[in-house]
Amino acid sequence: MDTKKRGDLNINGFGSANGGQFHQVTINGKGTVNSDIECVIFDCNGSGTVNGNVMTNKAKVNGNAKIKGNLECNMLTVDGTVKIENNLKVENFKVAGKASIGGRVKAEEIRIKGRLTVEGDCEADTFKAESQFMIGGLLTADHVDIKLFGECKAKEIGGQTILIKHKPALMGLFKHLIQTQLETELIEGDKIELENTKAAVVRGNHITIGANCEIGLVEYTDELSVDKKSAVKDSRKV
Repeated sequence: MDTKKRGDLNINGFGSANGGQFHQVTINGKGTVNSDIECVIFDCNGSGTVNGNVMTNKAKVNGNAKIKGNLECNMLTVDGTVKIENNLKVENFKVAGKASIGGRVKAEEIRIKGRLTVEGDCEADTFKAESQFMIGGLLTADHVDIKLFGECKAKEIGGQTILIKHKPALMGLFKHLIQTQLETELIEGDKIELENTKAAVVRGNHITIGANCEIGLVEYTDELSVDKKSAVKDSRKV
């Protein structure tokens, strides 16, 4: 289908519309779309609700958006707040604001500088975070790079390279007021480097346990290094 011949849907002020196929959907006021949307660009600058699924090439949320279905897109940028009640399938996902996913996330690249909450599993090729996230299921990526600035949780974490580092507070005045720790049941990968991490089990080939970690069991095949400021209850070479 020739997307160039599609019309645009613009909601300025208070309004509602039916879904359908469009070139660009823009919500600048308080708008509701009452069924599925298929478009090239989805842009929410105001307060928008979609009572259905959204399929688009590019989605950007500067305001407050709620999608009561699935979102499938090539690029999603969140500078405001978005709530997706079901699943998110995306190639590039950037969060500077707040994103909440009621189901699972499947992506190629995820970059978080805001806050991400995922009820289910989160799967990506690359996962980079510099702030807070809560993942109810498995976080898995070839490359996991987390700079802790706040509290982070995931049920399990898996990948080839897993780097979890402490990001110092910008102002020393607040560094004791912000809990910077990652909590998880299991971390499993090839190369693992941890700081400020609380985990029941860590399993991998090359493992470095940095400062301020609480680990129940470490299983490693090649190398293990443990910082004197961390506690490891048991370690086994397998």
